[in-house]
Amino acid sequence: MDRALGEIMEYYRTQGIGEELGFGKSPAVLVVDFQKGLTDPGLPAGADMDEEIEHTSELLKKAREIDVPVIFTVIAYHPTLKDGGLLVKKVPVLGNYKTGSPLSEVDSRLQPQSSEPVIEKKYGSSFFGTPLASLLTSQGLDTLIVAGCITSGCIRATAVDALQHGFRTVIPRECVADRSQIPHQVALMDMNARYADVMSLERVLSYLEEFQGS
Repeated sequence: MDRALGEIMEYYRTQGIGEELGFGKSPAVLVVDFQKGLTDPGLPAGADMDEEIEHTSELLKKAREIDVPVIFTVIAYHPTLKDGGLLVKKVPVLGNYKTGSPLSEVDSRLQPQSSEPVIEKKYGSSFFGTPLASLLTSQGLDTLIVAGCITSGCIRATAVDALQHGFRTVIPRECVADRSQIPHQVALMDMNARYADVMSLERVLSYLEEFQGS
């Protein structure tokens, strides 16, 4: 699969698809839906994301050291689920994630600090129906480093909207998780071709080190 996806990406580049945008001047870290209902493999729709959470902890440690803004999102609905629209009918398991439920709390291994907003969202994209774009714009931020889950779902939807809102979008591949490797790898390739720069966590941390010294 790696070879097949690599060949597709090489073909895309010959067609003028997949140029790297690079980093901007003012980054933020967005942690998407690393909430208890998704990170506990013993729960419906949950999966083992321990490794990705560990890497995201490393990313957050560096961001916090140098005062880079950190923002979290979680999926959370009103008890009636009316704010979930058709999505909770298409994906009924989402009905478990209600405001105030432990399933809609950020995984305790990534505990948000008091200065870090936790945005409740209803759909895939972290931008759709939320104040995320204005929050970023009001602080003059131009680069969004995205971690979280699910790679082929909410991460991809967020990357699409981030680009469309004018943000350079970077995805450290070690910091995003999916339930299956096939959609995970395909989504990473597709996002790298169209919407984001997918790169190693090591490279992202190196950028943050340089940003700290600038």
